[in-house]
Amino acid sequence: MSKILWADDEIDLLKPHIMFLRSKGYDVTSACSGRDAVELAEQSVYDLIILDENMPGLTGLETLPLLARVAPGVPVIMITKSEEENIMDQAVGNNIADYLIKPVNPNQILLSIKKNLHSGRLVSEQAQSGYRQDFGDIGQAIAMADSPADWQSLYRRLVDWELKLASTDTNMDELLEMQRAEANSEFYKYVKRNYHDWLRAGSDAEGRPLLSPDVFKRRVFPLLDAGRKVFFVLIDNFRLDQWEMLKPLLADTFSMEESLYTSILPTATQYARNAIFSGLMPADIERMFPDLWVDEEAEEGKNLNESPLIATQLERFRRKERFSYTKLNDSSGIEKLTRDIASYESYDLNVVVVNFIDMLSHARTELKMIRELASNNAAYRALTQSWLKHSGTVDLLKRLAAKGYHVIVTTDHGTIRVDNPVKVVGDKNTNTNLRYKVGKNLSYNQKQVYEIKNPAAYGLPSPNLSSTYIFAGGRDFFAYPNNYNHYVQYYTDTFQHGGISMEEMLIPLITLTPKTR
Repeated sequence: MSKILWADDEIDLLKPHIMFLRSKGYDVTSACSGRDAVELAEQSVYDLIILDENMPGLTGLETLPLLARVAPGVPVIMITKSEEENIMDQAVGNNIADYLIKPVNPNQILLSIKKNLHSGRLVSEQAQSGYRQDFGDIGQAIAMADSPADWQSLYRRLVDWELKLASTDTNMDELLEMQRAEANSEFYKYVKRNYHDWLRAGSDAEGRPLLSPDVFKRRVFPLLDAGRKVFFVLIDNFRLDQWEMLKPLLADTFSMEESLYTSILPTATQYARNAIFSGLMPADIERMFPDLWVDEEAEEGKNLNESPLIATQLERFRRKERFSYTKLNDSSGIEKLTRDIASYESYDLNVVVVNFIDMLSHARTELKMIRELASNNAAYRALTQSWLKHSGTVDLLKRLAAKGYHVIVTTDHGTIRVDNPVKVVGDKNTNTNLRYKVGKNLSYNQKQVYEIKNPAAYGLPSPNLSSTYIFAGGRDFFAYPNNYNHYVQYYTDTFQHGGISMEEMLIPLITLTPKTR
């Protein structure tokens, strides 16, 4: 039974309200003054306190800090006859749980109590009931999905339920995870059936999703054509659920046009990000700009030529805009960019790459402490949200809004937590990525991979004449037979990218328009 303390100098007039609450199962103790309320709170533990603001002696506002000392963390509902804004501001500033204006009826009080004492349980029950009702519809949507729009809608729906259930105390998240696995299995089959046709079709063809090489043409150039100053912010490894963590932090600052686009394969920086910045498929980059393409076997970094690739795209489309390119790996870099924002005003387009989330996913694989901090998707999201908020990223975006910039927030690919090893054998020149392999002597079970034996037909370069690409789906990852058990144990439950899943391929593309300037 929840214990409630109600302090009001006219408490005798509130007996019907108190009787009503007792009939609903609450243990209500009354007090006639602020001083009495503080003394009672010192003597007993209460779950919630109802406090009248207009009491003689200690007012409600004067009682609040005293209660905070003796009963820290206990929610306080303040009731007052006054509608003066400064009274409300002071009450809210003291972190009250709710603010009600007299006269109040018993149901108003009951609703506020339920909101503050039982919201977690009620939300859990409602979410559990809602997902149970939606379960069958989602299953049917998985079976029927046969277009990019279908899969984007389905993925949004699954992420929405994941976020709702993650914040509740239910066991439905396990059922959702099973349904997500089923969806990813069908999405993998869908991509295998359609990926080649997407690449053969024109960028405006019906039924073809927006792909990595289309992003600048379809999202950036129209803003520039309209005379907008644009910041293009690419956050590496940024998934839809992580965007949902960032979104509330920007809601007061920007109007948002939210969409998803489809990353090309492999869903890895060398391919997907270079395709965005060049507006070309990887094979075309290698053919047209061989000095800007870095082969898999090369030891140098695979993303060192991003600024020159942007320049080639602007030149190919005969665009005259001046652009800047900045790569940020830590908070100090973000803070410096924010301080120096005035120096970017001479550019029409400013491209910023934020690498932290990619670094986090790698650190989670390699460092036990980070793996403990981000033990599952919910913890991984929370860690991402904390960094985005406290690293200065949100402050940077808000500063851009104040300067009147349109901001595009996106990524080159997402990431997925893997737990199912698939054996593959390759020679010493085979790449190390766990979700895709490219090599000339690969050995694998064809039923377990998406196989591309003619890379040129899929817009991919061939390091060798007989190169084959293979891609993992679902939560699979490739493991070598040598030292197999150690390899599997080390990489199980790590976040990887490069393969085929909704998390890796269906990724945020958000246009932010400042609400005020």
